[in-house]
Amino acid sequence: MAKNPLRYFKTSPEIIQLAVLMYVRFPLSLRNVEDLLHERGVDICHESVRLWVDRFGTYFAHKIRKRRSESMRRSPQWRWHLDEVFVKIRGERHYLWRAVDHEGEVLESYVTKKRDKAAALKFLKKAMKRYGNPHVVVTDRCPSYRAAMKVIGNERRQETGRHLNNRAENSHLPFRRRERAMSRFRRMRSLQKFVSIHSSVYNHFNFERHINTRNRFKQKRDAALREWRGLLVA
Repeated sequence: MAKNPLRYFKTSPEIIQLAVLMYVRFPLSLRNVEDLLHERGVDICHESVRLWVDRFGTYFAHKIRKRRSESMRRSPQWRWHLDEVFVKIRGERHYLWRAVDHEGEVLESYVTKKRDKAAALKFLKKAMKRYGNPHVVVTDRCPSYRAAMKVIGNERRQETGRHLNNRAENSHLPFRRRERAMSRFRRMRSLQKFVSIHSSVYNHFNFERHINTRNRFKQKRDAALREWRGLLVA
């Protein structure tokens, strides 16, 4: 049985896990999380929250991503939506590539300095290695996608259209809210690390509220919270 990575911390593992959840899932600052925990009788510093997210966010995200990738590889991938969004780091433009499935779950996030064929190819190979090869790939009209798809051999599976990629465009909104709350990023490495954590937590708590009844939504929410709390002992 694997040892608990939080075993050497004096703070309760449940409090650490709650702090990570609050900061990653909701558009809160470090000091917002500190104040919310203080209202619950937990006296910590906002720098402690920063340390916990940096140290254990990847741990929780890896466990969520591992479970989902194993289940998704057992079933055929129908449709992916690929898109890139501009992110400024210290005034310099970077590109955040994101792959979203037909249900709106973020499959992969990858940060690059350029938006060329090499970057698109590396992003596609990384996503396909983890989740398999989809039947249809929806992209915008960026020529880098077509060039990369030719190398992979998926050129015939690519679809482009004015409104076909709205699924990917809408999936950028939660990340943009977090970006504003964090006052942007200062390093490319920290951006890559956070988007990987954020996408996994977002997928885990994506309940598709608009297509579920109230009772079904509450059941899925309770199940997601139970699974999240079980990550410490899994």
